[in-house]
Amino acid sequence: MFVQIVQGKVRHPEQVRAELDRWAEELSRTSVGLLGATAGVTQDGQLINVARFESEEAARENNDQPKQKAWWAETAEFFEGTPTFVESSRVVEDVVGDPDQAGFVQVIQVRTTDSDRVEELMSRRPDDPSAARPDVLGSLSIGHDDGTWTTVIWFTSEAEARENEAKEMPEEMQQQMAEMAELTEGEPTFLDLTDPWLFTPRQ
Repeated sequence: MFVQIVQGKVRHPEQVRAELDRWAEELSRTSVGLLGATAGVTQDGQLINVARFESEEAARENNDQPKQKAWWAETAEFFEGTPTFVESSRVVEDVVGDPDQAGFVQVIQVRTTDSDRVEELMSRRPDDPSAARPDVLGSLSIGHDDGTWTTVIWFTSEAEARENEAKEMPEEMQQQMAEMAELTEGEPTFLDLTDPWLFTPRQ
């Protein structure tokens, strides 16, 4: 899998949402190697769009299409300044439900001191993940060259996510989270998408 992430502040979130819907209606059928996308705007106007592709080659081919380029040129005008664009093939995916049914998405960005060890920890999966967090439909963690990680978590709803995060986790998960915290530099950044835009190509 290959992931591309676009992030930046937007002036009018409703216009960006309309552009994403227009892309789904008019351009999604010609996309190359796209597995799906998750996007949304935080309460303070930060847009993030996480697009998943079959491969880096497919992503490049998709981005080079004239219609895709034209759409992006129009959409980029909604940003305040130049948005950031990062991509990676270092991906840890854990899907236990249907992310397209998520009512709430949280994106966590953190800088680490040992990216390899963080990847090992993220790759661990409980025997029954739904027992501890039935509200989690899946997660996607993306490692970047500078040691930062972006993790996308799909939840059934914000209310259920808040309720379950307050509960005590199993000991194994507590130990995993404690070691993750030791490998973290500074405070994580949380981007809450209360009205997520979710897209998966029709089969």
